[in-house]
Amino acid sequence: MPDSARICAASEVPQQGAKGLEVNWGERRISLILLWEAGELRGYLNSCPHTGVRLEWRADDFFDSEGQHLQCTTHDARFRPGDGHCVAGPCKGQSLVAAPLVIEDGEIRLLSPDSLPRSARRR
Repeated sequence: MPDSARICAASEVPQQGAKGLEVNWGERRISLILLWEAGELRGYLNSCPHTGVRLEWRADDFFDSEGQHLQCTTHDARFRPGDGHCVAGPCKGQSLVAAPLVIEDGEIRLLSPDSLPRSARRR
């Protein structure tokens, strides 16, 4: 198996907001959140550190009403988009798991998917 997996074209990730998607890696499906923060691509496993549930309650709806933090809609945990650190909620002080990403020829690739914990539980 190669040491990276294609995710999507970099142009598919909106400049505002975030995009959720899943990557197949062997028999695994890895659920991710992708976003641009201060001009840099960020990626996190779509899994709240509190209970492992996915953050969004509808497709690509990850931010709180103020558009400042990623929000877990199950228990209202709030995460800084730049580093995934939880600033409010039941997992305060913990962080989302960062996904190692690279952009090559306009394509986003996930590096070393085997090194990531198991993906988020489905609701």
